[in-house]
Amino acid sequence: METPLLLFPQLNISASKDKSYYKAMKSVIKEEPHKASKPGAKQKRNRLSLLLQKPEFHESDHLGKPGNVAKPASVSPEEAVKWGESFDKLLSEKAGLDAFTKFLKTEFSEENIEFWIACEDYKKSKTAHELLPKAKTIFETFIQKDAPKEVNLDFHTKEATSQNIHQPLITTFDTAQNTVYRLMEQDSYPRFLRSDPYLNLVKGRNPSRPTLRRRSRSFTVNDFQGVRPDFTVW
Repeated sequence: METPLLLFPQLNISASKDKSYYKAMKSVIKEEPHKASKPGAKQKRNRLSLLLQKPEFHESDHLGKPGNVAKPASVSPEEAVKWGESFDKLLSEKAGLDAFTKFLKTEFSEENIEFWIACEDYKKSKTAHELLPKAKTIFETFIQKDAPKEVNLDFHTKEATSQNIHQPLITTFDTAQNTVYRLMEQDSYPRFLRSDPYLNLVKGRNPSRPTLRRRSRSFTVNDFQGVRPDFTVW
């Protein structure tokens, strides 16, 4: 039995949640009918996102509820600043991972981080018996053509990954995961660091409570009594 590679031990998930997550993924894939009138990719993504929001699939684990990002008040400016040190540092912190996931949702590219998380979970499999169903689910959800949450992979990476699906190893998705990781690190991560939500955290602000401009004086009806309009300005 091979010992799985644990890149980020902070991201833990229970075995029961694993099964529920992959069971949910498989059920969504089975619902993709081979009909003449095939649902559009956007509709597929919406269906999967709605299913993943069900509380039975997410509790306190690293997957989290979509949009259920750690409250800004629980993240200190010092901690937020550390997220800017490296992409690894950001993903190793649960609050950082949640904040980055929420940011990707605003860019409609959350499939990248969800694929990365699924691969991290896949590498935590303790037996070879667990690998095949998980590998098939990941492949059908994120990699195969017209998958509900298809990630952007080059042809050779996609082909090499598909050839190993029927006899998966713990390293089956390593190349694909690294490709998506670099894409997020070079593209999405810099934009996240420039985003208002992140900058607000660094400055110690709560983005959920926008800053209101203070009015110098409140006018009342009495202020306008006896005032005649001057039409000469028109």
